[in-house]
Amino acid sequence: MPTSAPDDLDLCLLRLVADDGRATLAHLAAATGLSVSAVQARVKRLEARGAIVGYRAVIDPDAVGMPLSAFVEITPLDPAQPDNAPELLVHLPQIEACHSIAGQAAYMLFVRVASPRDLETLIRDIRQAASVNTRTTVVLQTFFEGRAAIPA
Repeated sequence: MPTSAPDDLDLCLLRLVADDGRATLAHLAAATGLSVSAVQARVKRLEARGAIVGYRAVIDPDAVGMPLSAFVEITPLDPAQPDNAPELLVHLPQIEACHSIAGQAAYMLFVRVASPRDLETLIRDIRQAASVNTRTTVVLQTFFEGRAAIPA
């Protein structure tokens, strides 16, 4: 099924929903100048097309005892081994994201833990589970993250 590019009103709705996933249809209608039923139809269409894939709460890592974040590059010990690191690491809940990357490393992980000791344990677990070398960069401060990928 062909999909058309989002128009200006769709992009506006996407920005509003990205800023507040709990915004009411009435709020979205007021912000866009559309009727509630028109907004509802557009949001349903954006969901059906896969432009909106879900709604979730954003958790403050400090508030839940996970203040330490880091990027962990992983490289296979043996380049001939199967490229299945994501499947071997998915069970580790401290890994928030796993990206296949270009460059010397094969994957970049974004992890959150409670302490430096927990980071050390996680790195050991990653190395053992996936038979990889690691290179870790600790995040000192995050200025922004989790921004929605919406064309300007």
